[in-house]
Amino acid sequence: MDNRRLLLVAALSLAILFSWQLIFPPPEPPAPVAEPAQPVAEEPVAAAPPQVASPLPAPGTAPESAAPTQPVAAATETRVIVETPEVRAEFTNRGAQLVSYRLKGSAGDGPEGLELVAARRDGPYPFALVRPDGAPLALNDALFAAEETAEGPARTVRFRHAGPAGAAEKLFRFLPNGTFEVEITASGAGDWALVLGPGLRNPSLKDLESRFEVRAGVYLYGDELGVYDARSEEEPLELAGGGLRWVGLEDTYFLTVLAPETPVERALLQPLVYQPGEPGAEGQPARFSPLPPEAQRTKEQEKAPRAFLLIIEPKGERFAAGAYFGPKEYTRLAALPWELEKTVRWGTFGFFARILLVALRWIHDHLVANYGWAIVLLTVGINLLLLPLTHKSYVSMRKMQDLNPKIQAIRERWRPKLKDKQGKPNLEAQRKMQEEMNALFKSQGVNPAGGCLPLLLQLPVLWAFYNLLSTAIELRGAPWMGWIRDLSAADPYYVLPIVMGGTQWLQARMTPTTADPMQRRLFQLMPLLFTVLFLGFPSGLVLYWLTNNVLNIARQAVYNELRKREETRSEAPSEKTRRTAKT
Repeated sequence: MDNRRLLLVAALSLAILFSWQLIFPPPEPPAPVAEPAQPVAEEPVAAAPPQVASPLPAPGTAPESAAPTQPVAAATETRVIVETPEVRAEFTNRGAQLVSYRLKGSAGDGPEGLELVAARRDGPYPFALVRPDGAPLALNDALFAAEETAEGPARTVRFRHAGPAGAAEKLFRFLPNGTFEVEITASGAGDWALVLGPGLRNPSLKDLESRFEVRAGVYLYGDELGVYDARSEEEPLELAGGGLRWVGLEDTYFLTVLAPETPVERALLQPLVYQPGEPGAEGQPARFSPLPPEAQRTKEQEKAPRAFLLIIEPKGERFAAGAYFGPKEYTRLAALPWELEKTVRWGTFGFFARILLVALRWIHDHLVANYGWAIVLLTVGINLLLLPLTHKSYVSMRKMQDLNPKIQAIRERWRPKLKDKQGKPNLEAQRKMQEEMNALFKSQGVNPAGGCLPLLLQLPVLWAFYNLLSTAIELRGAPWMGWIRDLSAADPYYVLPIVMGGTQWLQARMTPTTADPMQRRLFQLMPLLFTVLFLGFPSGLVLYWLTNNVLNIARQAVYNELRKREETRSEAPSEKTRRTAKT
Protein backbone atom coordinates (compact mmCIF):
# COMPACT_ATOMS: atom_id res chain seq x y z
CA MET A 1 0.00 0.00 0.00
CA ASP A 2 1.51 3.33 -1.08
CA ASN A 3 0.56 6.98 -1.28
CA ARG A 4 -1.45 6.39 -4.41
CA ARG A 5 -3.49 3.59 -2.97
CA LEU A 6 -4.25 5.41 0.28
CA LEU A 7 -5.39 8.53 -1.54
CA LEU A 8 -7.54 6.29 -3.72
CA VAL A 9 -9.21 4.87 -0.61
CA ALA A 10 -9.92 8.35 0.75
CA ALA A 11 -11.18 9.72 -2.59
CA LEU A 12 -13.44 6.75 -3.25
CA SER A 13 -14.77 6.92 0.31
CA LEU A 14 -15.76 10.56 -0.17
CA ALA A 15 -17.29 9.87 -3.57
CA ILE A 16 -19.33 7.00 -2.12
CA LEU A 17 -20.48 9.17 0.79
CA PHE A 18 -21.56 11.98 -1.53
CA SER A 19 -23.33 9.64 -3.95
CA TRP A 20 -25.02 7.65 -1.16
CA GLN A 21 -26.32 10.84 0.49
CA LEU A 22 -27.75 12.08 -2.81
CA ILE A 23 -29.28 8.80 -3.96
CA PHE A 24 -30.28 7.27 -0.62
CA PRO A 25 -31.07 9.99 1.92
CA PRO A 26 -31.21 8.80 5.54
CA PRO A 27 -34.63 7.39 6.48
CA GLU A 28 -36.82 9.52 8.65
CA PRO A 29 -38.52 8.18 11.79
CA PRO A 30 -41.90 6.58 11.05
CA ALA A 31 -44.85 8.81 11.82
CA PRO A 32 -47.36 7.92 14.51
CA VAL A 33 -50.39 7.62 12.22
CA ALA A 34 -54.04 7.40 13.08
CA GLU A 35 -56.51 5.36 11.08
CA PRO A 36 -55.95 5.51 7.29
CA ALA A 37 -56.68 8.93 5.88
CA GLN A 38 -59.89 9.36 3.99
CA PRO A 39 -59.67 10.90 0.51
CA VAL A 40 -59.65 14.67 0.72
CA ALA A 41 -62.04 16.64 -1.42
CA GLU A 42 -60.62 18.87 -4.11
CA GLU A 43 -62.42 21.98 -2.84
CA PRO A 44 -59.59 23.24 -0.56
CA VAL A 45 -57.49 23.99 -3.61
CA ALA A 46 -59.73 24.65 -6.56
CA ALA A 47 -63.01 25.84 -5.02
CA ALA A 48 -61.90 28.09 -2.16
CA PRO A 49 -62.36 31.84 -2.72
CA PRO A 50 -59.73 34.08 -4.26
CA GLN A 51 -58.80 37.35 -2.67
CA VAL A 52 -61.67 39.45 -3.99
CA ALA A 53 -64.21 37.23 -5.72
CA SER A 54 -67.09 35.81 -3.65
CA PRO A 55 -68.00 32.40 -5.03
CA LEU A 56 -70.75 30.36 -3.38
CA PRO A 57 -69.75 27.49 -1.09
CA ALA A 58 -68.85 24.34 -2.93
CA PRO A 59 -71.59 21.77 -3.47
CA GLY A 60 -71.80 19.36 -0.62
CA THR A 61 -70.59 21.86 1.96
CA ALA A 62 -72.24 21.14 5.29
CA PRO A 63 -74.81 23.69 6.47
CA GLU A 64 -73.54 26.12 9.05
CA SER A 65 -75.16 27.55 12.17
CA ALA A 66 -77.65 30.35 12.03
CA ALA A 67 -76.51 33.89 12.66
CA PRO A 68 -76.47 35.10 16.27
CA THR A 69 -78.64 37.96 17.44
CA GLN A 70 -75.71 40.42 17.26
CA PRO A 71 -74.39 40.46 13.66
CA VAL A 72 -70.77 41.47 13.22
CA ALA A 73 -69.35 42.08 9.75
CA ALA A 74 -67.48 44.57 7.60
CA ALA A 75 -69.10 46.52 4.77
CA THR A 76 -66.31 46.10 2.23
CA GLU A 77 -63.25 43.98 1.64
CA THR A 78 -60.07 45.54 2.99
CA ARG A 79 -56.46 44.56 3.62
CA VAL A 80 -54.92 44.66 7.08
CA ILE A 81 -51.14 45.04 7.22
CA VAL A 82 -49.09 44.27 10.32
CA GLU A 83 -45.45 45.35 10.25
CA THR A 84 -42.69 44.54 12.69
CA PRO A 85 -38.94 45.12 12.30
CA GLU A 86 -38.64 41.63 10.81
CA VAL A 87 -41.84 40.90 8.86
CA ARG A 88 -44.69 42.43 6.93
CA ALA A 89 -47.88 40.37 7.18
CA GLU A 90 -50.93 41.14 5.06
CA PHE A 91 -54.42 39.78 5.74
CA THR A 92 -57.64 40.08 3.81
CA ASN A 93 -60.77 40.51 5.92
CA ARG A 94 -62.55 38.18 3.47
CA GLY A 95 -62.31 35.03 5.52
CA ALA A 96 -59.55 36.58 7.69
CA GLN A 97 -56.91 34.79 5.64
CA LEU A 98 -53.17 35.48 5.43
CA VAL A 99 -52.39 36.48 1.84
CA SER A 100 -48.79 37.67 2.26
CA TYR A 101 -45.96 37.18 4.74
CA ARG A 102 -42.71 38.89 3.75
CA LEU A 103 -39.40 38.59 5.59
CA LYS A 104 -37.30 41.72 5.83
CA GLY A 105 -33.56 42.12 6.17
CA SER A 106 -30.85 39.66 5.19
CA ALA A 107 -33.29 36.78 4.77
CA GLY A 108 -35.31 38.69 2.19
CA ASP A 109 -35.02 38.94 -1.56
CA GLY A 110 -34.97 42.50 -2.87
CA PRO A 111 -36.33 45.63 -1.21
CA GLU A 112 -39.79 44.14 -0.61
CA GLY A 113 -38.46 41.10 1.23
CA LEU A 114 -38.96 37.39 0.69
CA GLU A 115 -42.53 36.15 0.28
CA LEU A 116 -43.36 32.97 2.22
CA VAL A 117 -47.02 32.69 1.12
CA ALA A 118 -47.07 31.01 -2.26
CA ALA A 119 -48.85 32.98 -4.98
CA ARG A 120 -51.85 31.07 -6.36
CA ARG A 121 -54.68 31.41 -8.83
CA ASP A 122 -57.30 30.53 -6.22
CA GLY A 123 -57.60 29.73 -2.52
CA PRO A 124 -57.45 28.69 0.16
CA TYR A 125 -54.88 30.88 1.89
CA PRO A 126 -53.24 30.14 5.26
CA PHE A 127 -55.70 30.09 8.19
CA ALA A 128 -58.73 29.55 5.96
CA LEU A 129 -61.46 27.43 7.59
CA VAL A 130 -62.58 24.12 6.08
CA ARG A 131 -64.42 20.97 7.04
CA PRO A 132 -62.24 18.05 8.19
CA ASP A 133 -62.73 16.50 4.72
CA GLY A 134 -61.34 19.66 3.10
CA ALA A 135 -64.63 21.22 1.95
CA PRO A 136 -64.51 25.00 2.54
CA LEU A 137 -66.74 26.80 5.03
CA ALA A 138 -68.84 29.71 3.87
CA LEU A 139 -67.00 31.78 6.49
CA ASN A 140 -64.07 31.98 4.05
CA ASP A 141 -66.22 34.31 1.93
CA ALA A 142 -67.53 36.37 4.84
CA LEU A 143 -66.26 39.88 5.50
CA PHE A 144 -64.76 40.02 8.99
CA ALA A 145 -64.56 43.16 11.08
CA ALA A 146 -60.90 43.89 11.87
CA GLU A 147 -59.41 45.60 14.90
CA GLU A 148 -55.70 46.40 15.39
CA THR A 149 -54.03 47.02 18.74
CA ALA A 150 -50.49 47.50 20.04
CA GLU A 151 -49.32 46.00 23.32
CA GLY A 152 -45.80 47.30 23.80
CA PRO A 153 -43.63 45.81 21.04
CA ALA A 154 -46.32 43.24 20.18
CA ARG A 155 -48.84 43.91 17.40
CA THR A 156 -52.28 42.31 17.46
CA VAL A 157 -55.02 42.07 14.85
CA ARG A 158 -58.41 40.59 15.70
CA PHE A 159 -61.02 39.52 13.10
CA ARG A 160 -64.66 38.88 14.07
CA HIS A 161 -67.70 37.82 12.11
CA ALA A 162 -71.22 36.75 13.02
CA GLY A 163 -73.88 36.37 10.38
CA PRO A 164 -75.65 33.90 8.09
CA ALA A 165 -72.35 32.20 7.21
CA GLY A 166 -71.65 31.46 10.88
CA ALA A 167 -69.68 32.98 13.74
CA ALA A 168 -65.90 33.01 14.11
CA GLU A 169 -63.09 35.01 15.64
CA LYS A 170 -59.40 34.98 14.67
CA LEU A 171 -56.63 36.66 16.61
CA PHE A 172 -53.01 37.04 15.48
CA ARG A 173 -50.45 38.49 17.94
CA PHE A 174 -46.99 39.23 16.51
CA LEU A 175 -44.16 39.03 19.06
CA PRO A 176 -40.69 40.65 19.07
CA ASN A 177 -38.88 37.28 18.77
CA GLY A 178 -40.16 36.72 15.24
CA THR A 179 -42.99 34.35 16.19
CA PHE A 180 -46.72 35.01 16.45
CA GLU A 181 -49.64 33.57 18.36
CA VAL A 182 -52.83 32.30 16.73
CA GLU A 183 -56.24 31.95 18.40
CA ILE A 184 -59.27 30.82 16.36
CA THR A 185 -62.79 30.22 17.64
CA ALA A 186 -65.58 28.89 15.42
CA SER A 187 -68.77 28.89 17.46
CA GLY A 188 -71.51 26.47 16.47
CA ALA A 189 -69.80 25.52 13.22
CA GLY A 190 -69.60 21.84 14.07
CA ASP A 191 -66.45 19.97 13.05
CA TRP A 192 -63.98 22.35 11.43
CA ALA A 193 -60.30 22.65 10.54
CA LEU A 194 -57.82 25.25 9.31
CA VAL A 195 -55.25 25.07 6.55
CA LEU A 196 -51.59 25.99 6.16
CA GLY A 197 -50.03 26.31 2.73
CA PRO A 198 -50.35 25.03 0.12
CA GLY A 199 -46.65 25.11 -0.62
CA LEU A 200 -44.08 27.55 0.66
CA ARG A 201 -42.50 30.56 -1.06
CA ASN A 202 -42.44 31.07 -4.82
CA PRO A 203 -39.49 28.95 -5.98
CA SER A 204 -38.23 29.27 -9.52
CA LEU A 205 -38.42 26.36 -11.92
CA LYS A 206 -34.66 25.94 -11.48
CA ASP A 207 -35.14 25.66 -7.72
CA LEU A 208 -37.90 23.11 -8.16
CA GLU A 209 -35.69 20.96 -10.36
CA SER A 210 -32.65 21.14 -8.07
CA ARG A 211 -31.76 17.92 -6.27
CA PHE A 212 -30.79 20.01 -3.25
CA GLU A 213 -34.23 21.63 -2.95
CA VAL A 214 -36.36 20.28 -0.08
CA ARG A 215 -40.18 20.43 -0.14
CA ALA A 216 -41.74 18.48 2.69
CA GLY A 217 -44.16 18.28 5.55
CA VAL A 218 -42.39 18.20 8.88
CA TYR A 219 -43.62 17.39 12.38
CA LEU A 220 -42.45 16.47 15.88
CA TYR A 221 -43.86 13.66 18.01
CA GLY A 222 -42.21 13.71 21.41
CA ASP A 223 -38.53 13.99 20.53
CA GLU A 224 -38.85 12.26 17.15
CA LEU A 225 -38.73 14.38 14.00
CA GLY A 226 -40.79 13.20 11.03
CA VAL A 227 -40.37 14.36 7.43
CA TYR A 228 -42.80 13.60 4.59
CA ASP A 229 -41.08 14.40 1.29
CA ALA A 230 -43.33 15.96 -1.35
CA ARG A 231 -41.02 14.75 -4.13
CA SER A 232 -41.56 11.06 -3.38
CA GLU A 233 -44.75 10.65 -1.32
CA GLU A 234 -48.06 10.34 -3.16
CA GLU A 235 -50.60 9.45 -0.47
CA PRO A 236 -52.15 11.73 2.17
CA LEU A 237 -50.50 11.37 5.57
CA GLU A 238 -52.78 11.53 8.60
CA LEU A 239 -51.14 12.35 11.93
CA ALA A 240 -52.90 11.61 15.20
CA GLY A 241 -53.27 14.69 17.38
CA GLY A 242 -52.14 13.09 20.64
CA GLY A 243 -48.43 13.76 21.20
CA LEU A 244 -48.12 16.04 18.15
CA ARG A 245 -45.93 18.92 19.36
CA TRP A 246 -45.81 20.85 16.11
CA VAL A 247 -46.42 20.41 12.40
CA GLY A 248 -45.68 22.51 9.33
CA LEU A 249 -44.19 22.85 5.86
CA GLU A 250 -40.54 23.34 4.95
CA ASP A 251 -38.15 23.79 2.08
CA THR A 252 -34.35 23.88 2.07
CA TYR A 253 -34.04 27.22 3.86
CA PHE A 254 -37.45 28.22 5.26
CA LEU A 255 -40.16 26.89 7.53
CA THR A 256 -43.82 27.59 8.36
CA VAL A 257 -44.98 25.72 11.46
CA LEU A 258 -47.75 25.69 14.06
CA ALA A 259 -47.21 24.41 17.62
CA PRO A 260 -50.71 23.67 19.03
CA GLU A 261 -51.46 24.80 22.59
CA THR A 262 -54.97 23.31 22.62
CA PRO A 263 -55.94 19.67 21.86
CA VAL A 264 -55.81 18.61 18.21
CA GLU A 265 -57.83 15.79 16.70
CA ARG A 266 -55.48 15.22 13.76
CA ALA A 267 -53.31 16.83 11.11
CA LEU A 268 -53.39 15.87 7.44
CA LEU A 269 -50.71 16.41 4.78
CA GLN A 270 -52.36 16.28 1.35
CA PRO A 271 -50.04 16.00 -1.70
CA LEU A 272 -50.73 18.46 -4.50
CA VAL A 273 -49.61 18.96 -8.07
CA TYR A 274 -47.68 22.23 -8.27
CA GLN A 275 -47.97 24.01 -11.61
CA PRO A 276 -45.72 27.12 -11.50
CA GLY A 277 -47.06 30.24 -13.16
CA GLU A 278 -45.59 31.64 -16.34
CA PRO A 279 -42.82 34.20 -15.66
CA GLY A 280 -44.06 37.69 -16.25
CA ALA A 281 -47.60 36.56 -17.06
CA GLU A 282 -49.68 39.03 -15.05
CA GLY A 283 -52.53 37.41 -13.17
CA GLN A 284 -51.25 33.88 -13.81
CA PRO A 285 -49.53 32.70 -10.62
CA ALA A 286 -49.03 29.07 -9.68
CA ARG A 287 -51.87 26.58 -9.53
CA PHE A 288 -52.21 23.83 -6.93
CA SER A 289 -54.49 20.85 -7.53
CA PRO A 290 -54.97 17.53 -5.71
CA LEU A 291 -52.79 14.70 -6.94
CA PRO A 292 -55.04 12.26 -8.87
CA PRO A 293 -54.71 8.49 -8.45
CA GLU A 294 -51.80 7.07 -10.40
CA ALA A 295 -54.02 5.48 -13.07
CA GLN A 296 -55.70 8.84 -13.78
CA ARG A 297 -52.64 11.08 -13.98
CA THR A 298 -51.53 12.76 -17.16
CA LYS A 299 -47.88 12.84 -18.18
CA GLU A 300 -47.73 16.51 -17.20
CA GLN A 301 -49.09 15.75 -13.74
CA GLU A 302 -46.64 12.88 -13.33
CA LYS A 303 -43.66 15.11 -14.11
CA ALA A 304 -44.91 18.23 -12.31
CA PRO A 305 -43.37 19.26 -8.96
CA ARG A 306 -45.28 18.39 -5.80
CA ALA A 307 -46.26 20.35 -2.71
CA PHE A 308 -48.40 19.82 0.39
CA LEU A 309 -51.56 21.34 1.85
CA LEU A 310 -51.66 21.03 5.64
CA ILE A 311 -55.06 20.62 7.34
CA ILE A 312 -55.25 20.81 11.15
CA GLU A 313 -58.45 19.69 12.89
CA PRO A 314 -58.85 20.99 16.48
CA LYS A 315 -60.89 19.38 19.23
CA GLY A 316 -63.78 21.66 20.11
CA GLU A 317 -64.56 25.20 19.06
CA ARG A 318 -61.24 26.84 20.00
CA PHE A 319 -57.75 26.43 18.60
CA ALA A 320 -54.62 28.18 19.93
CA ALA A 321 -51.05 27.75 18.74
CA GLY A 322 -47.66 29.37 18.53
CA ALA A 323 -46.43 29.98 14.99
CA TYR A 324 -43.10 30.50 13.30
CA PHE A 325 -42.79 31.56 9.67
CA GLY A 326 -39.15 32.22 8.85
CA PRO A 327 -35.66 31.05 7.96
CA LYS A 328 -34.15 27.79 9.20
CA GLU A 329 -31.38 29.62 11.00
CA TYR A 330 -30.04 27.21 13.61
CA THR A 331 -29.19 29.64 16.41
CA ARG A 332 -32.51 31.43 16.02
CA LEU A 333 -34.55 28.23 16.02
CA ALA A 334 -32.64 26.89 19.03
CA ALA A 335 -33.65 29.99 21.02
CA LEU A 336 -37.36 29.19 20.54
CA PRO A 337 -39.18 26.79 22.88
CA TRP A 338 -40.28 24.20 20.29
CA GLU A 339 -37.03 22.46 19.23
CA LEU A 340 -37.45 23.69 15.67
CA GLU A 341 -33.67 23.48 15.25
CA LYS A 342 -34.23 19.78 14.53
CA THR A 343 -35.43 20.82 11.07
CA VAL A 344 -31.81 21.82 10.29
CA ARG A 345 -30.61 18.34 9.42
CA TRP A 346 -26.84 17.92 9.29
CA GLY A 347 -26.71 14.14 9.21
CA THR A 348 -24.75 11.73 11.37
CA PHE A 349 -21.97 14.20 12.16
CA GLY A 350 -24.23 17.08 13.17
CA PHE A 351 -22.13 17.76 16.27
CA PHE A 352 -19.15 18.70 14.09
CA ALA A 353 -21.41 20.71 11.79
CA ARG A 354 -22.61 22.87 14.70
CA ILE A 355 -19.03 23.61 15.70
CA LEU A 356 -18.15 24.50 12.12
CA LEU A 357 -21.21 26.78 11.85
CA VAL A 358 -20.16 28.68 14.98
CA ALA A 359 -16.64 29.05 13.58
CA LEU A 360 -17.90 30.16 10.15
CA ARG A 361 -20.16 32.82 11.64
CA TRP A 362 -17.41 34.04 13.98
CA ILE A 363 -14.99 34.46 11.06
CA HIS A 364 -17.68 36.32 9.10
CA ASP A 365 -18.59 38.61 12.02
CA HIS A 366 -15.05 39.36 13.27
CA LEU A 367 -12.52 38.82 10.47
CA VAL A 368 -14.01 39.18 7.00
CA ALA A 369 -17.60 40.16 6.19
CA ASN A 370 -17.81 37.84 3.20
CA TYR A 371 -18.95 34.25 3.55
CA GLY A 372 -16.89 33.16 0.54
CA TRP A 373 -13.64 34.27 2.14
CA ALA A 374 -14.91 32.98 5.49
CA ILE A 375 -15.18 29.52 3.90
CA VAL A 376 -11.61 29.84 2.61
CA LEU A 377 -10.27 30.86 6.03
CA LEU A 378 -12.23 28.14 7.82
CA THR A 379 -10.89 25.54 5.38
CA VAL A 380 -7.35 26.72 6.11
CA GLY A 381 -8.07 26.47 9.84
CA ILE A 382 -9.45 22.94 9.49
CA ASN A 383 -6.36 21.87 7.56
CA LEU A 384 -4.09 23.32 10.25
CA LEU A 385 -5.99 21.49 12.98
CA LEU A 386 -5.79 18.23 11.05
CA LEU A 387 -2.14 18.74 10.10
CA PRO A 388 -0.79 16.37 12.82
CA LEU A 389 -3.04 13.58 11.52
CA THR A 390 -2.14 14.39 7.94
CA HIS A 391 1.58 14.39 8.72
CA LYS A 392 1.30 11.10 10.57
CA SER A 393 -0.50 9.64 7.58
CA TYR A 394 2.22 10.96 5.26
CA VAL A 395 5.03 9.46 7.38
CA SER A 396 3.27 6.09 7.47
CA MET A 397 2.68 6.14 3.72
CA ARG A 398 6.35 7.04 3.14
CA LYS A 399 7.44 4.00 5.14
CA MET A 400 5.05 1.82 3.17
CA GLN A 401 6.35 3.30 -0.07
CA ASP A 402 9.95 2.49 0.96
CA LEU A 403 8.90 -1.09 1.72
CA ASN A 404 6.95 -1.45 -1.50
CA PRO A 405 9.81 -3.15 -3.48
CA LYS A 406 10.19 -5.79 -0.74
CA ILE A 407 6.40 -6.26 -0.56
CA GLN A 408 6.22 -6.74 -4.32
CA ALA A 409 9.10 -9.23 -4.16
CA ILE A 410 7.23 -11.31 -1.57
CA ARG A 411 4.10 -11.26 -3.70
CA GLU A 412 5.99 -12.29 -6.84
CA ARG A 413 7.65 -15.14 -4.98
CA TRP A 414 4.36 -16.50 -3.70
CA ARG A 415 2.25 -15.70 -6.77
CA PRO A 416 2.73 -19.18 -8.45
CA LYS A 417 1.66 -20.91 -5.23
CA LEU A 418 -1.51 -18.92 -4.51
CA LYS A 419 -3.62 -21.22 -6.70
CA ASP A 420 -3.50 -25.00 -7.13
CA LYS A 421 -3.44 -26.86 -10.44
CA GLN A 422 -7.25 -26.63 -10.71
CA GLY A 423 -7.10 -22.85 -10.33
CA LYS A 424 -8.64 -22.85 -6.85
CA PRO A 425 -7.24 -20.49 -4.18
CA ASN A 426 -4.53 -22.03 -2.01
CA LEU A 427 -5.53 -20.71 1.41
CA GLU A 428 -2.46 -22.11 3.12
CA ALA A 429 -0.11 -20.33 0.68
CA GLN A 430 -2.03 -17.09 1.11
CA ARG A 431 -1.75 -17.38 4.89
CA LYS A 432 2.01 -17.95 4.75
CA MET A 433 2.48 -15.01 2.34
CA GLN A 434 0.57 -12.74 4.71
CA GLU A 435 2.60 -13.96 7.68
CA GLU A 436 5.83 -13.14 5.83
CA MET A 437 4.55 -9.64 4.99
CA ASN A 438 3.45 -9.08 8.61
CA ALA A 439 6.90 -10.13 9.80
CA LEU A 440 8.42 -7.57 7.41
CA PHE A 441 6.11 -4.82 8.75
CA LYS A 442 6.99 -5.74 12.34
CA SER A 443 10.72 -5.74 11.71
CA GLN A 444 10.53 -2.26 10.15
CA GLY A 445 8.07 -0.87 12.74
CA VAL A 446 5.41 -0.12 10.11
CA ASN A 447 1.63 -0.28 10.59
CA PRO A 448 -0.07 -1.07 7.24
CA ALA A 449 -3.18 0.83 8.36
CA GLY A 450 -1.20 3.77 9.72
CA GLY A 451 -1.71 5.79 6.54
CA CYS A 452 -5.42 5.06 6.18
CA LEU A 453 -6.57 5.59 9.75
CA PRO A 454 -5.69 9.31 10.04
CA LEU A 455 -7.38 9.97 6.71
CA LEU A 456 -10.50 8.11 7.79
CA LEU A 457 -10.60 10.10 11.04
CA GLN A 458 -10.82 13.27 8.94
CA LEU A 459 -13.90 12.09 7.04
CA PRO A 460 -16.45 13.02 9.78
CA VAL A 461 -15.21 16.61 9.73
CA LEU A 462 -15.22 16.76 5.93
CA TRP A 463 -18.69 15.20 5.73
CA ALA A 464 -20.04 17.57 8.39
CA PHE A 465 -18.69 20.54 6.40
CA TYR A 466 -20.36 19.18 3.26
CA ASN A 467 -23.76 18.95 5.02
CA LEU A 468 -23.31 22.39 6.60
CA LEU A 469 -22.51 24.17 3.34
CA SER A 470 -25.37 22.37 1.56
CA THR A 471 -28.00 23.64 4.02
CA ALA A 472 -26.69 26.80 5.74
CA ILE A 473 -29.10 29.68 5.17
CA GLU A 474 -26.21 32.04 5.89
CA LEU A 475 -24.97 31.27 2.37
CA ARG A 476 -28.32 31.90 0.68
CA GLY A 477 -27.93 35.01 -1.45
CA ALA A 478 -24.43 35.61 -0.03
CA PRO A 479 -21.98 36.74 -2.76
CA TRP A 480 -18.31 35.86 -2.95
CA MET A 481 -16.74 37.80 -5.79
CA GLY A 482 -17.16 38.39 -9.50
CA TRP A 483 -19.88 36.24 -11.02
CA ILE A 484 -20.50 34.25 -7.82
CA ARG A 485 -23.44 36.20 -6.41
CA ASP A 486 -25.04 33.38 -4.42
CA LEU A 487 -22.95 30.81 -2.56
CA SER A 488 -26.01 28.57 -2.11
CA ALA A 489 -26.53 28.27 -5.89
CA ALA A 490 -24.47 26.46 -8.50
CA ASP A 491 -21.90 28.41 -10.51
CA PRO A 492 -23.89 29.57 -13.58
CA TYR A 493 -20.80 29.35 -15.80
CA TYR A 494 -19.27 26.19 -14.23
CA VAL A 495 -15.96 27.98 -13.72
CA LEU A 496 -15.48 26.90 -10.09
CA PRO A 497 -16.21 23.19 -10.73
CA ILE A 498 -13.86 23.12 -13.74
CA VAL A 499 -11.05 24.82 -11.81
CA MET A 500 -11.71 22.43 -8.94
CA GLY A 501 -11.41 19.49 -11.35
CA GLY A 502 -8.11 20.92 -12.63
CA THR A 503 -6.70 21.09 -9.11
CA GLN A 504 -7.90 17.53 -8.51
CA TRP A 505 -5.99 16.40 -11.62
CA LEU A 506 -2.85 18.30 -10.56
CA GLN A 507 -3.04 16.80 -7.09
CA ALA A 508 -3.24 13.30 -8.60
CA ARG A 509 -0.26 14.06 -10.87
CA MET A 510 1.85 15.14 -7.90
CA THR A 511 1.09 11.98 -5.94
CA PRO A 512 3.67 9.20 -6.37
CA THR A 513 2.80 6.79 -9.17
CA THR A 514 2.03 3.12 -8.76
CA ALA A 515 2.79 0.11 -10.85
CA ASP A 516 -0.84 -1.07 -10.72
CA PRO A 517 -2.44 -0.10 -14.07
CA MET A 518 -5.98 -0.33 -12.63
CA GLN A 519 -5.15 2.22 -9.93
CA ARG A 520 -3.56 4.52 -12.51
CA ARG A 521 -6.72 4.44 -14.63
CA LEU A 522 -8.94 5.07 -11.62
CA PHE A 523 -6.88 8.06 -10.56
CA GLN A 524 -7.00 9.43 -14.08
CA LEU A 525 -10.82 9.23 -13.96
CA MET A 526 -11.26 10.67 -10.46
CA PRO A 527 -10.79 14.36 -11.45
CA LEU A 528 -13.34 13.97 -14.25
CA LEU A 529 -15.83 12.20 -11.97
CA PHE A 530 -15.48 14.85 -9.26
CA THR A 531 -15.89 17.66 -11.81
CA VAL A 532 -19.14 16.19 -13.14
CA LEU A 533 -20.37 15.51 -9.60
CA PHE A 534 -19.72 19.09 -8.49
CA LEU A 535 -21.25 20.86 -11.52
CA GLY A 536 -24.61 21.28 -9.79
CA PHE A 537 -23.31 21.66 -6.24
CA PRO A 538 -23.71 24.97 -4.33
CA SER A 539 -20.82 27.33 -5.05
CA GLY A 540 -19.92 27.52 -1.35
CA LEU A 541 -19.36 23.77 -1.26
CA VAL A 542 -17.29 23.82 -4.47
CA LEU A 543 -15.22 26.70 -3.08
CA TYR A 544 -14.48 24.66 0.03
CA TRP A 545 -13.35 21.66 -2.00
CA LEU A 546 -11.27 23.83 -4.33
CA THR A 547 -9.54 25.47 -1.35
CA ASN A 548 -8.92 22.07 0.20
CA ASN A 549 -7.36 20.84 -3.06
CA VAL A 550 -5.05 23.88 -3.28
CA LEU A 551 -3.88 23.31 0.29
CA ASN A 552 -3.29 19.61 -0.41
CA ILE A 553 -1.26 20.52 -3.50
CA ALA A 554 0.88 22.93 -1.48
CA ARG A 555 1.42 20.36 1.25
CA GLN A 556 2.28 17.63 -1.27
CA ALA A 557 4.74 19.97 -3.00
CA VAL A 558 6.52 20.55 0.32
CA TYR A 559 6.63 16.81 1.04
CA ASN A 560 7.92 16.05 -2.46
CA GLU A 561 10.65 18.66 -2.10
CA LEU A 562 11.71 17.28 1.29
CA ARG A 563 11.75 13.79 -0.17
CA LYS A 564 13.88 14.96 -3.08
CA ARG A 565 16.41 16.60 -0.77
CA GLU A 566 16.64 13.49 1.39
CA GLU A 567 17.32 11.35 -1.67
CA THR A 568 19.95 13.84 -2.91
CA ARG A 569 21.75 13.79 0.44
CA SER A 570 21.68 9.98 0.59
CA GLU A 571 23.12 9.70 -2.93
CA ALA A 572 25.86 12.33 -2.50
CA PRO A 573 29.22 10.83 -1.29
CA SER A 574 30.35 12.05 2.11
CA GLU A 575 33.58 14.08 2.59
CA LYS A 576 35.30 11.09 4.20
CA THR A 577 34.36 8.86 1.28
CA ARG A 578 35.80 11.37 -1.22
CA ARG A 579 39.14 11.56 0.68
CA THR A 580 39.38 7.79 0.75
CA ALA A 581 38.72 7.67 -2.96
CA LYS A 582 41.48 10.23 -3.68
CA THR A 583 43.97 8.28 -1.59
